[in-house]
Amino acid sequence: MLIKDVINIIEEIAPLSYAEDFDNVGLLVGDKNENLTGVLVCLDTLEAVVDEAIEKKCNLIVSFHPIIFGGLKKITGKSYVERVVLKAIKNNIAIYSPHTALDNSFVGVNAKICDVLGLKNKKVLIPQKDTIKKLVTFVPNKNAEALRKALFEAGGGTIGNYEECSFNIKGTGSFKGNEASNPVVGTKGTTHYEEETQIGITFPKHKEGALLKVLFNNHPYEEVAYEVTSLENTNQHIGIGMIAELETAQNPIEFLKFVKERMQTGCVRHSELLNKKIKKVAVLGGSGAFAIPNAIAAGADIYITGDVKYHDFYKAENKIIIADIGHYETEQYTKDLLVEYLTKKITNFAIVLSVCNTNPVKYL
Repeated sequence: MLIKDVINIIEEIAPLSYAEDFDNVGLLVGDKNENLTGVLVCLDTLEAVVDEAIEKKCNLIVSFHPIIFGGLKKITGKSYVERVVLKAIKNNIAIYSPHTALDNSFVGVNAKICDVLGLKNKKVLIPQKDTIKKLVTFVPNKNAEALRKALFEAGGGTIGNYEECSFNIKGTGSFKGNEASNPVVGTKGTTHYEEETQIGITFPKHKEGALLKVLFNNHPYEEVAYEVTSLENTNQHIGIGMIAELETAQNPIEFLKFVKERMQTGCVRHSELLNKKIKKVAVLGGSGAFAIPNAIAAGADIYITGDVKYHDFYKAENKIIIADIGHYETEQYTKDLLVEYLTKKITNFAIVLSVCNTNPVKYL
């Protein structure tokens, strides 16, 4: 097995095309074509984590956060980032980060928070825009069924909870090939009319390359006519943050104590408590103050996130409880998520959960 095989498995649930524009995701250090010896999964790649990978004979570190975020102009070992990169390269260890691609996954970071807190009926809090596309093509009637089937098998025709969706219109197409053409039907230099089917299918953005390859390989024409457009439909399965529900409404103080215990945080900073029970819970791993208005608009009773600044707490405005449990604390179970997923997919290689605590914040 090669390192790229592990990467492909991760990108099945966290395609990099859904990462935020500001992010630096993917393979950051190393050669994806190297043979795999083992995988170490961590939240942050520090020197101690690289040492752990060396000790446990893992030549791939899957790190939720990217160790290289801004540009590196020099690698001399003067900063912790440079030292990590140097040590990884010297020991032939690759580093891969899914970061916000996994944040935006329906089974990613925020789904894990919901699972740890026992929340049900999960929905994306902020759906990502322009993630649903539409492919339209024109094919002879006799070839329509085979082409549709090939496109479906490649992941086309999906939207929301439905698969193998298409719209088909029969009509007459016309074309005339020039002297350099080699038409499958008709004669070059003569206008030809063909009874065709217009096939329209929706598909997730990250499938575009694969679908176009299937289209070209299965379409009978020398020149394939097709259109790809982005749709305004809300994507139910791609986006950041989640809103879900408790099975039984809870008193705010009791729920905050429960969150503190389950999320293993040393401190819960929160806005003023409201005089009503908590039923709907919004969560967003990492720095989530920007989504406070979205949590309010979604009707959440409480919003759990990290890195909330002083003035952000005012935005609660007696409409919601804002709970800052810490950046690391909201994302810590992402390691377990990745280990569980990779262990199910890869049975003949070691998938190791890092034991290094990389939280830079300490509580007195």
